[in-house]
Amino acid sequence: MALLGSAAFAAAMALGLSLTAASATTAVDVRLWDQGAGMVMRTGMTYQAPGLDLSKATQGVRASRSSAPAGVISFKVTNTSKDTVHEMIIMHLEDPAQPLPYVVSDAKVDESKADDRGEVPDLAPGKSGTLTVTLEPGKYLLICNQPKHFAAGMWAPFEVTR
Repeated sequence: MALLGSAAFAAAMALGLSLTAASATTAVDVRLWDQGAGMVMRTGMTYQAPGLDLSKATQGVRASRSSAPAGVISFKVTNTSKDTVHEMIIMHLEDPAQPLPYVVSDAKVDESKADDRGEVPDLAPGKSGTLTVTLEPGKYLLICNQPKHFAAGMWAPFEVTR
């Protein structure tokens, strides 16, 4: 009887450890950067733009990792700018070969037509915020959608794996 009890206990422990591992949170540090308000903001650098050359970007999004396993992911976002407000939005890409819907007159991604999975809104220069979300496998973009920022190259691809 004690042997059966030990086996049941071992199985329960294994199940408990499995549940703990599955519910672990993956941490991603994100830096929102720019070269300062005095720099000329380049445009035409939206995701999937023809002839894209992000090396000329004066703003950007840098993540500590470009992928994470499906499940709970915690994004710690820091605005490293000295003078510009930024934000970070997670956009799911239904079709990674297609650009996000962009409204030229607003100089922003149309969030009502994009698959927004959460955001850290309006971070003042030097400030940080955290967003913890559960994401399924797929392709995503981490973007800043302040006017003109996305078109200036302020985005980074992010993949959620199985």
